[in-house]
Amino acid sequence: MTSQGPLTTEAGAPVADNQNSEAAGVGGPVLIQDQVLLEKLAHFNRERIPERIVHARGAGAYGTFTLTRDVSQWTRAKFLSEVGKQTETFLRFSTVAGNLGAPDAVRDPRGFALKFYTEEGNYDLVGNNTPVFFIKDAIKFPDFIHTQKRDPYTGSQEADNVWDFWGLSPESTHQVTWLFGDRGIPASYRHMNGYGSHTYQWNNEAGEVFWVKYHFKTDQGIKTLTAQEAEALAGKDPDSHQRDLREAIERGEYPSWTVQIQVMPASEAATYRFNPFDLTKVWPHEDYPPIEIGKLELNRNPENIFAEVEQSIFSPAHFVPGIGPSPDKMLQGRLFAYGDAHRYRVGINADHLPVNRPHATEARTNSRDGFQYDGRHKGAKNYEPNSFGGPSQTGRPLWQPLQLSGATGEYAAPSHPEDNDFVQAGNLYRLMSEDEKQRLVENLAGSISGVSRDDIAERAIANFRQADGDFGKRLEAAVQALRG
Repeated sequence: MTSQGPLTTEAGAPVADNQNSEAAGVGGPVLIQDQVLLEKLAHFNRERIPERIVHARGAGAYGTFTLTRDVSQWTRAKFLSEVGKQTETFLRFSTVAGNLGAPDAVRDPRGFALKFYTEEGNYDLVGNNTPVFFIKDAIKFPDFIHTQKRDPYTGSQEADNVWDFWGLSPESTHQVTWLFGDRGIPASYRHMNGYGSHTYQWNNEAGEVFWVKYHFKTDQGIKTLTAQEAEALAGKDPDSHQRDLREAIERGEYPSWTVQIQVMPASEAATYRFNPFDLTKVWPHEDYPPIEIGKLELNRNPENIFAEVEQSIFSPAHFVPGIGPSPDKMLQGRLFAYGDAHRYRVGINADHLPVNRPHATEARTNSRDGFQYDGRHKGAKNYEPNSFGGPSQTGRPLWQPLQLSGATGEYAAPSHPEDNDFVQAGNLYRLMSEDEKQRLVENLAGSISGVSRDDIAERAIANFRQADGDFGKRLEAAVQALRG
């Protein structure tokens, strides 16, 4: 194989010997002047950045989004402006609770974080493989994740913590029903749906506002693993999901998803039967039928997992003109939390990295210096306004303002006519076949039976009983059988 040239130090000096460190004579101690040795060891000590608190275990790929329907009546976003238009994307899949070395084939929601490299800047859609979530207010998120992570005393995930929190948080019942059903363990990243989960604002050239939900329906078909299949696969091949994704793309079997949206005129939100901004609820399809708008395809693997998957960052606050946030309290919290996590984990200039910076336009900011700053601005002025040809504001917000009223305070989300914590979990259960119901009950019972206190188990079961009487009755009997 032809050499690519001499091995060098980080500063570009050629390395004379990469097999032996410099010593004070044969058999003598190593010298501190051996800068090749010191540089290699120092870099090695620092070649892992802090892993994500959640979504640490992941895989990713590049692809394209192709618009197949005119959506200009709802949004002025340029990447959605013309049928047939293609936009480069990067999609990172992940599990939520596991650490960086955890197996892929586990019962856990899957992250579905999608970056669109648009000509108006990067648009990040940070969702999951479920259309709902466990909680509806970001102030509860640290508490929830603490129950999923290792207990500070035992060092292990504890069933007591998991079910104590879920039992005391009835709003989680819908998502827990999703999680312990068949779709709780996808067979691969290619064989699951993705969802934006939150409600987002779209606004058109006339300034009209629409509320939108995103759906990504897998063209490979839904495939899942039973608890027993997953347990065997996780032990045999911890990297099963990321290996499957990489090898499929290498074979030219590019995975794809049909992209759909649900659209609600802004005027209908206040009187809709469910709170349309509640992350624990879906919009039933009979109310707002999904509309197909495009195709997402993954067709290129990253060259370096660390540089492009681990250092990739996604933030729900990365909007483009024509798209914006909603009053969803979970989304509002994530607008801050994701960017803050990246500033801590990857650094203040994480957006400068190739996977994160805009690909179809150029970022023009006055933010300078800090860790990993690459000097891109050279001698340009770092303030605005200036009279030296610097970038200036457009005067046109990305999204439309909301009408607000009332006093400030700590408020629960507003309740709509059919809102409660159990109705949609019950609807989901009743949609299942008898076999699906049986597996759901067995999965839940297996988990709940691991708690140490009867009151925690009883409270958990009571939430499912309120969702559906048959659901609760069967679950209670299954837990009792396992707990003796």
